[in-house]
Amino acid sequence: MVQAVVHVVRHGQVYNPSGVLYGRLPGYGLSELGKKMAERLGTHFEHVPLTHLRCSPLQRARETMAPIAARHPHLELVIDEQVIEAENVFEGKSFGKYNQVLLLPQNLRHLRNPLRPSWGEAYKSVAKRMRAAIADAAKVAGDGGQAIIVAHELPIWMARLSAEGRPLVHDPRKREARLASVTLFSSSTDMWSGSSTASRPVICSL
Repeated sequence: MVQAVVHVVRHGQVYNPSGVLYGRLPGYGLSELGKKMAERLGTHFEHVPLTHLRCSPLQRARETMAPIAARHPHLELVIDEQVIEAENVFEGKSFGKYNQVLLLPQNLRHLRNPLRPSWGEAYKSVAKRMRAAIADAAKVAGDGGQAIIVAHELPIWMARLSAEGRPLVHDPRKREARLASVTLFSSSTDMWSGSSTASRPVICSL
């Protein structure tokens, strides 16, 4: 069987001067730099023979996908809730320079279990839905096809850790899913491999 390839792209920089944890909130689109990142992604994928486009429903992901989709007008864009940002109880809050808001008494109960994590959607849940979305995209792309998914940092990193068989518990500062980065996943029979960096892919396994 010829491999199907799924390019999983993180959205570009978001306009967020207040430093809010925007999560799934509406109204957070790309900054001017983020729009330039999206255009570069569009140029990068312009001559790639894509066969499927899939995107998170959030504004920043749609705006990142737009230049790619514009260069492949024959492809229908699928909006997929499976690749949305992870839920987080601190959504809409700004923590301050040293995250001092997190230490307020009313917030401490949400920090009781960082292994799940207790402040939001379980890592296992995020990994499971991302794996399903990647598999769906590969199936639609077809043998030898190439799909793109535009998603978010944590879901992308969960998919990669799961692909590599590594623990999902991690230090958020060490995630390898930078803004406008591309993570590749390829399928062959019942096996998967994946990859990610800011500028070029690195291989992992599902």
